[in-house]
Amino acid sequence: MKFSEIREHLSKFKVGIAGAGGLGSNCAVALARTGVGTIVLCDYDIVDISNLNRQYYFTEQAGMFKTEALRDNIAGINPDTVIIAHNIELTTQNIPEIFAGCDVIVEAFDRKEMKEMIAETVQSKIPGIPLVMGSGLAGWGNTGSLKCRRIDNTLFVCGDEETEVSDELPPLAPRVGIVANMQADIVVELLMKTKR
Repeated sequence: MKFSEIREHLSKFKVGIAGAGGLGSNCAVALARTGVGTIVLCDYDIVDISNLNRQYYFTEQAGMFKTEALRDNIAGINPDTVIIAHNIELTTQNIPEIFAGCDVIVEAFDRKEMKEMIAETVQSKIPGIPLVMGSGLAGWGNTGSLKCRRIDNTLFVCGDEETEVSDELPPLAPRVGIVANMQADIVVELLMKTKR
């Protein structure tokens, strides 16, 4: 299949991304590059210089909302991708409304409790929508341990599922980027199998 055909097919879909940090920003860029039609970005944080070691932002964007900065960056990559930006903290109450109509949702949170919350909310309140999660991406090296695991028909986990972020084992661009792109690849695989 030619790239033009892939892009045409992917342009018909909407993907939600919960979090616009290391995983979310890099995953969103990968999806925009492949031609996904609409991306719903949710994050309430602002760009900080300390984010630039792993997140898809630039020094001049420090102080901007991440969702707005990422929307600008994606516009320079693929202006055909529609970005719907929500500067809001996601909760069990607003997730179903914000991600209504999404064909796939990507979890890109830092905190374990937020990961658990979105998994429970998506599976209970919007069942049937695939959720692609990230877990275990801190540090460097040992890339052979990074994998994507299918839990069931609608739940996927990318990462090594073990390596937790700490002061001594921070998230760095190479492993974060690999996992973000693994998430994007799962999304593309799911969408390419979906008729529209």
